[in-house]
Order: sequence, then structure tokens, then C-alpha cells
Amino acid sequence: MSEEIIVAGWMEYAPEERDTMLGHLVEVQERTLATEPGCLDYAITADPTQAGRIRVFERWVSQQALDEHFTTPHIKDFRTAVAGLTRVGVSLNMHSVAETRAMR
Repeated sequence: MSEEIIVAGWMEYAPEERDTMLGHLVEVQERTLATEPGCLDYAITADPTQAGRIRVFERWVSQQALDEHFTTPHIKDFRTAVAGLTRVGVSLNMHSVAETRAMR
């Protein structure tokens, strides 16, 4: 059994570009969840305290599922759509999860 992968962190854009980027990311989120069985969770949210920041949280069944995600047509479409936007900051990390337990 492979280890689950979590991608978590944030990306930052000029405040006037954040909503445009967020719209494109929501489309990726919807298409990913609808077509990629290896994706367990995909959450994109605007940070309410920082005007240009977008929070990212993704869960994947394996590294292979995440790698395959980057080859999908919707990621290609996304990259084309956002080519003119400028990311001014990023802090994204990938975590390999060996064990998961429910919190009580």
C-alpha cells in the first residue's frame, strides 16, 4: 500500500488578480474531483485576512495519483488560462502520510 500524499500551503497573487486565479482554481478543483479517483480532497480558499493569498489543501491516494494529476487536460487548460497572472509568493509543501487516525 502506498502512502497518502497531502499538499498544503498557500499561493499569493496581486490582490486585484486573486479572484481571477481563484476562479480558475475552482474550475480545476471541480474537474479534478469529478474525474480523478486518486484525489481524496481538493480545497482552494481565499484567505480572509490577506488580500492576495489563496490557501491550498489536497489529499491524494499516492504520489502516482498526484503525478498523473499534472498530466491531465484540465491542468493543461489551467496553465494556459493563468499564463498572464503573476504569482508574488508561494509556500506549498508535500507531505507523505504513513498513518491516519480519526480525531475524537
